[in-house]
Amino acid sequence: MISDYFTAKSAFALFAATLVIYYLARRLQEHRSIQQLGGYAPHAGGWLPFNRDLEFWEWVFASCKPGEVVDTAEIRLAATQGKGQNFSRDWQEFLGHGIFATDGEEWAKSRQLLRPQFVKTRVRDLDIFEKHVQQLLLLLDGQGKEVDISELFYGVDSLGNADSQFAQAFGEVLRTQNIRLRAGPLQHLVPLRNFRKGLRVMDSFIEPFIRDALGELDDKCSKSTGGSTWLHSVAEFTRDRQVIRDQIVNILLAGRDTTAGTLSFLFKELSSHPKVYSKLRQEILEEIGTQKAPTYEDLKTMPYLQHCINETLRIYPVLPFNMRVPLKNTTLPRGGGPDGLSPIGVMKETVVGWSTMSLQRNPARYPAASASFAPVMEFSPERWEKWTPRPWQYIPFNGGPRICIGQQFALTEIGYTVVRIVQRFDRLEKYWGVGDDKVRSEIVLSPAHGVKIGLFSAQSK
Repeated sequence: MISDYFTAKSAFALFAATLVIYYLARRLQEHRSIQQLGGYAPHAGGWLPFNRDLEFWEWVFASCKPGEVVDTAEIRLAATQGKGQNFSRDWQEFLGHGIFATDGEEWAKSRQLLRPQFVKTRVRDLDIFEKHVQQLLLLLDGQGKEVDISELFYGVDSLGNADSQFAQAFGEVLRTQNIRLRAGPLQHLVPLRNFRKGLRVMDSFIEPFIRDALGELDDKCSKSTGGSTWLHSVAEFTRDRQVIRDQIVNILLAGRDTTAGTLSFLFKELSSHPKVYSKLRQEILEEIGTQKAPTYEDLKTMPYLQHCINETLRIYPVLPFNMRVPLKNTTLPRGGGPDGLSPIGVMKETVVGWSTMSLQRNPARYPAASASFAPVMEFSPERWEKWTPRPWQYIPFNGGPRICIGQQFALTEIGYTVVRIVQRFDRLEKYWGVGDDKVRSEIVLSPAHGVKIGLFSAQSK
């Protein structure tokens, strides 16, 4: 009996010792690999598990000494970087195997599939924008009545329904997904009942569009009627309903909250800067008047409009934080050592995070504030008249191989919407006050308390 006890105890001790030795050997091997690749990155502590909030990450990036943060321009992971297995797993239920949750050949196929939707000839087709902007304008009375224009931007989306079940379900799924990401190792404790209910609502809404696209291909209608769309292109590429569904959801994620957030922040700033709004309206009226719908070429000939959009994206980038992982062991050329100028060794599947918001708000990257150059955090479209950001200093759509494929489409959609609203209303009134200027980061950046303003048409004077 006693000998059996000691035998079992010895076996357990041997097993535990083996695990410890294996762990130490792995750590030693990893240490040597990192040293060979470059060295260690600076360490910043945090709190578990909810350590991914906006304030925490702002503190992390702001508290680093100059040189400690790797210059984004020098992150040369182009051929070896991606989202990684953990990211793909965490987003599987929501995004499936779409472009934002895949790597390698699968990602390349998705990008090739989506690219035709964003060629210049399609971006120039603005009729679809006009239809939905007119629906939005019907909800704005022009008499200065308080309205949360942010709520309208998020509600009157590409689906054309200000209060659709789909929009609510999409928002719930996105909210829960954000909580899961913040929970880290405790994400399995997050209730998923409403999350999966929302997914079912989304899928039931999307399915008829998939069925119709596949049916039209079977009937050979799309080519004969000239009604070929991106959805038809996807259906020609594959008849797998799940693949089509995944690509649709990925496009909706990229296009819905991002443009709505940018428009919300832009009108928030315009309501605070009446001179900017007046100057913007003057440019628009001089170019196309109060009635004409702008063409793609019209939008490109309005520099102050472009400056206003650029300035909004500079202060409020739609993705304030982002990440990649190396798909094999690699080196970042700087960011390590006491002065932050030494290389950093990065092992495969290590998360490399950066903050577009901190990068674009960093005063050290700008000329000193002066009479001709406003402070970094001041909304000033005029700064773009003489100032051009250095490469990788301004990256609201990120960069490299995974740069946003719909960048021009998004800028055109934002510009078109702004023009049609500004044509109709000659001034704005700010109804939001102190405490309403907070932002919320739930994957994409948005105003935490909406944007309450009043709009006055010329006839209301």
